Amino acid sequence: MPTPILRAGTLIALAAGLQAQGLEAVISRMDAAAATFKAMTANIKQTSYTAVLNESTVSAGTIALERTKPKELRMLVEFTSPDVKSVFYENRKFQIYYPKIRTVQEFDLGKQGSLVDQFLLMGFGTRGSDLKASYEVKYLGEDTVEGEKAQRLELTPKSQEALKHVKKLEIWISDATSQPVQQKVFQPSRDYILITYTNMKVNPALAPDAVKLKTPKGVKKEYPQK
Repeated sequence: MPTPILRAGTLIALAAGLQAQGLEAVISRMDAAAATFKAMTANIKQTSYTAVLNESTVSAGTIALERTKPKELRMLVEFTSPDVKSVFYENRKFQIYYPKIRTVQEFDLGKQGSLVDQFLLMGFGTRGSDLKASYEVKYLGEDTVEGEKAQRLELTPKSQEALKHVKKLEIWISDATSQPVQQKVFQPSRDYILITYTNMKVNPALAPDAVKLKTPKGVKKEYPQK
């Protein structure tokens, strides 16, 4: 009869094997989905938690995203609550439009842009095998997000530079679309950002200006980095 230690070792080995199988299945599905991904639209809810205050703020709106090149994207998030603002990202630059004060703030990410690209690209049209190149990937099992079945992955950046900004990430990959339905970014400060996507449409027919920042004439432009 196997000893308790041997039985425990067998169970651990079995669990590790099942975890590896689960991870490889998700990676394979992501690879297949990436080959046809061009764009997505969704409703978005962003929860930002500040550890030192033990407080969370929740913003809601819509997102439109499209890939312009295999490793480049254009993104527009239009928040409608609690404050109205638009966030546009392209070519490693962020523009934030505040309609109440008719002002656009622009941030050029420069050398840090590669890190932002890496974090923004985690999932949408990203090959699972590419994720494994930049992160230590762990399979956390099945989960449900807003009623949608998903597979949960934990990502720890391999880059020491990336680890200065992000401790780890979690993504929930939809069983239906093989795209993220939720992302959680943990910062070294113990702050985190949780982003949930609902009513997602993959590869919709986008209007020419669907992923462009729209502002009226005469808006003020600011460059806070200067």
